[in-house]
Amino acid sequence: MYLGVDYYPEHWDKNMIDEDLDNILELNCNVIRIGEFAWHMMESTEGSFDFSYFDRVIEKAKQKGLKVIFGTPTATMPAWLANKYPEVLSEDEFNNKRVFGGRRQYCFNSKTYYKYSEIIIRELANHYKNEESIVAWQIDNEFGHEGSDLCYCDLCKKEFNEYLKEKYDNDINKLNETWGTIFWSQTYNTFEEIPLPKPTITTHNPSLRMEHERFRSVSIEKYAKFQVDLLKEILGKDSVIIHDFSGGYFDKSYDFSKVGKHMDVVAYNNYPVWGGQKEPIPAWEIACGLDYMRGIKGQNFWITEAIMGAQGHDVIGYLPRPRQAKMWSYQGIAHGCSSLMYFRYRGATKGAEQYCYGIIDQDNVKRRKFYEVQSFFKEMKENEALTQSEVKSDVAVVYDYESMASFRIQRQSFLMDYKQEVYRLYRPFYKKNINMDVIPSDSDFDKYKVLLLPVMIVHKKEVQDKVRKFVSGGGTVVFTYRTAVKDYYNNLTLGQFNPTYYTDLVGGYVEEVESFQDDQVAFLIGNEEFEGINGTATVFRDMLKTTTAKTLFKYEDEFFKDLAAVTLNEYEGGKVYYIGSGADNTIMDAIINKIINESKLEVIESEEGVEVVRRSLNDEDYYFVMNHTSDEKKFRNEILRAYEAKIVKA
Repeated sequence: MYLGVDYYPEHWDKNMIDEDLDNILELNCNVIRIGEFAWHMMESTEGSFDFSYFDRVIEKAKQKGLKVIFGTPTATMPAWLANKYPEVLSEDEFNNKRVFGGRRQYCFNSKTYYKYSEIIIRELANHYKNEESIVAWQIDNEFGHEGSDLCYCDLCKKEFNEYLKEKYDNDINKLNETWGTIFWSQTYNTFEEIPLPKPTITTHNPSLRMEHERFRSVSIEKYAKFQVDLLKEILGKDSVIIHDFSGGYFDKSYDFSKVGKHMDVVAYNNYPVWGGQKEPIPAWEIACGLDYMRGIKGQNFWITEAIMGAQGHDVIGYLPRPRQAKMWSYQGIAHGCSSLMYFRYRGATKGAEQYCYGIIDQDNVKRRKFYEVQSFFKEMKENEALTQSEVKSDVAVVYDYESMASFRIQRQSFLMDYKQEVYRLYRPFYKKNINMDVIPSDSDFDKYKVLLLPVMIVHKKEVQDKVRKFVSGGGTVVFTYRTAVKDYYNNLTLGQFNPTYYTDLVGGYVEEVESFQDDQVAFLIGNEEFEGINGTATVFRDMLKTTTAKTLFKYEDEFFKDLAAVTLNEYEGGKVYYIGSGADNTIMDAIINKIINESKLEVIESEEGVEVVRRSLNDEDYYFVMNHTSDEKKFRNEILRAYEAKIVKA
């Protein structure tokens, strides 16, 4: 287990390194993460390489028994590279070159950037290939973050056209037919005529935009794989390669799970609060992000940036209260983090991250935050075997990159937010302290009892076949509104009711649809066992005509009173729920409680605001218990102070 800090010794006087490393040891660290933003230090002019500074840092770390995670520096190119080869810079949708400055301003399709990335990585890896204190290599930094997933330069257009040629067998007629370019006279004679989806009048063809989303994802995946393959070639197949993924995984124009499959370990930069936020995101959103990272490879992950102080670039956010950031670290470990580093050891005094406060502030004094980290690392070392155990789940939330992209392309409702629809299903299970996996749609479903498929608007035969098999095997599936509306190419399907190719499974079909605006809701009335439970729903509504399904909730609407809002269909030994609108917490809790009881899922009762995660070691169960509130709470016989976390034996 690696416990450590993100350390940027190059930001400080070199005479501070020994004292810093002693303090890092005092924190109970065993690793430092370095080098990710230091390209200029390693290659100050083209072809002039100097790793002596980091040689000294690594040597001092070794002398003190500290291991090293080293980052390839490609997230921050040197000024000379941008000046000499401006074609490496990405462009926004208005053809504005992103100027040198900031970070990740490169184009993922620049062959020149590939060339110079390879040169620095090859030199760096060869220099340190026999350095045993380097236990892992991080490639780049937070791919796609802060808008860097999008580029509209001429290089990208050329590569997009080549991508389409390959995808459509170099047959422009096949593409025209598939996309329906006869509409608005958009028919192409050559692939070179196809534009990038830059601003135009009205909007671009939805199929073009979907392929562009896939192309962006492929572009980032190729660059990530290029770095992994290069490092493996030099360092050997047993080397450990990681990437530190950012948040925003449901909003980015690339598929984290595709990039993650090339890594030995998925790493995550976990920020429950950021600059400008007056309070942290809800506890279940934090938990969902952790489960998402674990689900990328179906194995435990690392946190490479955990926060301890207030954060922000230009605007500072909420300050984690005493014990709160430590509690978030406990939460990370509970959900499968097996190694953790804090960002950062000391807050910067210069540069864009001066307000990203660290374990030690710019005054260089050890205070509360320092001792919280120290105690956390001590407690994790005492429970190391437990932290490495598997997180076992009977419930899975299934996400789908194309479905996320489809809603970016056509929101359909001003209120549509994909991640909020994920949380709408995730939250009720979380509140019952039921472990969940959050997995991509190409995962294996067999080990679960319940599958949650929020707004999976794009239908794919291979996924639908797995869902059918899962239900036939006795599993329970929960669909939501806007399920299976679009095909792989982001088109509707002629002659098919929605949910397309699922109507027998659902036991009904969508008869009418409606999008909601701000302050507009549908009223839902409970039926049969839910009689007396009423509530509201928003965002969108599918109104279902049932065939074999029974109606659990109806719409209170004189025009559509015969159409269902929520249904349940029993199908070949399994159960299929369809939630036709963005139902409120009262209704969601009622539905999910029914599913929990039917599926015999084990619930761990706790006070409001207290999260409990079950883990097992040597056939014994333990609870990670986190108090997410500012009040004193109790879990069984344990008293939890405000924001306190504990490990207790079940």
